[in-house]
Amino acid sequence: MDVLIFKTSVATQGQASRLQPLLGALADIKQYTFDLEDCDRVLRIVSSRIEPQTINHILRIAGFSCEELK
Repeated sequence: MDVLIFKTSVATQGQASRLQPLLGALADIKQYTFDLEDCDRVLRIVSSRIEPQTINHILRIAGFSCEELK
């Protein structure tokens, strides 16, 4: 399993909830969490084989910025 960490512009729990259908539809994502208290509004994803570009694309389509943190 890999853990991917992203800096996002998701600011509220409501916004995070709007992303649930998009992220939940990806079978390769085993778990994801948002840390909205963190200054980077971190999205952590546990996945068996998802590419960071896929997550970036999904969040951008939904109207949010997203950048992988390494």
